[in-house]
Amino acid sequence: MVDVAVGVLVERDDTGGEGRFLLTSRPEGKVYAGYWEFPGGKFEPGETVDEALRRELHEELGIVVDDVFPWREEIVDYPHALVRLHFCKVFHWHGDFEMREGQQMAWCTLPVNVQPVLPGTFPVLRWFAAERGHDGALDVAGNA
Repeated sequence: MVDVAVGVLVERDDTGGEGRFLLTSRPEGKVYAGYWEFPGGKFEPGETVDEALRRELHEELGIVVDDVFPWREEIVDYPHALVRLHFCKVFHWHGDFEMREGQQMAWCTLPVNVQPVLPGTFPVLRWFAAERGHDGALDVAGNA
């Protein structure tokens, strides 16, 4: 089992309501290159979820995270690995976004307007749909 810290970066409005969320593409040379996902990465030995996520978001995106809010976990059995995804919401960060691995980024709403979407991303999109009362497709390919 591979543990992965995943950052669900969400913009909030003036009333605290959750709005757009950040997806990034997987860089060339990695499994599922070009697929869209929430950013993050594997734990290093001895790291907590919080530590792993802060490190990964700085390494990948060049930002410094203020607070990490553990949200949900999901186990995904990919052909190459069994992965436990530790999804954490992040509402505040500082620094300019730098796509340090040559990936792309997109601020999204439902349905997401980027494709293809990594299978491990769909649980979060379903959770967002339930929280936000969205009953349509989750992505532009029509997946629900």
